[in-house]
Amino acid sequence: MQSQEIDKVSITILIDNYTDILLPNTSHALRSPMIKKERFLRAPLAEHGFSVLLKVYYKIKKDNNDNKNEIEEYENCSNTFLFDAGVSEEGIITNAGNFSVNLDEIEAIILSHGHFDHFTGILKVLDHISKPVDIIVHPDAFLKRWLIYPDGRKVKMPVLEEQALVKKRATIHKNKIPNFLPLRNSDRSSKNQIDESPLLVTSQIPRETRFEMGFPFQYIEDPDETNLSHDPFVNDDQAIVVNIRNKGLVIISGCSHAGIINTINYAKELTGISRIYAIIGGFHLAGGKIYEEAIDPTISEIQKTDPKWIVPCHCTGWKAVNRIINSMPEKFIQTSVGTVFEF
Repeated sequence: MQSQEIDKVSITILIDNYTDILLPNTSHALRSPMIKKERFLRAPLAEHGFSVLLKVYYKIKKDNNDNKNEIEEYENCSNTFLFDAGVSEEGIITNAGNFSVNLDEIEAIILSHGHFDHFTGILKVLDHISKPVDIIVHPDAFLKRWLIYPDGRKVKMPVLEEQALVKKRATIHKNKIPNFLPLRNSDRSSKNQIDESPLLVTSQIPRETRFEMGFPFQYIEDPDETNLSHDPFVNDDQAIVVNIRNKGLVIISGCSHAGIINTINYAKELTGISRIYAIIGGFHLAGGKIYEEAIDPTISEIQKTDPKWIVPCHCTGWKAVNRIINSMPEKFIQTSVGTVFEF
């Protein structure tokens, strides 16, 4: 699939499990300030959830109909997207205010999957956007789900309500196949040509590794609400991929229920690009023995893929993060709410 090379992607961590206001800036990580005008700023909120604001910067070719010399001319362009919406209603709103993030710039919202630690804040976000917004989601994100644990405990998971989104003027795009943003029908000048698009949404990711087990505790409620069916795969799990000029792919995951290695391999297959510049997001290597057993083979495969940078977030877990630090210290960048990563 054709993925346009971009000049830069800016990734602002709006919601994550961790906050550390003492972290220093690096070449790729601008940390949220602690002090402004001789006063301490309000501390960022961290929670067990995930949300990032993405800005992609690229060039598009102008129409040369009025150019007698037929010299190709390009125009700088950018788009702003939200990937996931955290686990609380107010988390994104609070942090966006702290970081002076204008949520009204958001052109579309991509949901990595339909678990509540990734969608709960979406209605409040829509309240802060003055225009209709596209929501990109796999159809399974709206399923009614339960968790049943080995000891017999079970709990019904909060449900992503489609009609509630529609009432907020959202246009929902349900996709089981890969798709690009911005959408082709977005408001663009007719004098610009966009043959490729800068941001790829993978949609459903094939499961090929033997050690990435999905979410074994998940069940779905039948339409008549009488039976539960085992559904360990979380087929709605999807990631975002951008292609940085002369650098390679940046892959952003939500929880990686499909497995971060399956996600990386699929991104390479879709784009035809094998070079990985950065992976950032949740790798879901925490939550019990079944996930921790995947730490070693996952890190082994990441080392083979050889990304330049690794930013483990959210559900990756401290054991896996420490293993990444110990095995690939030169690649690791620590996440923190409020950090702006630029690649």
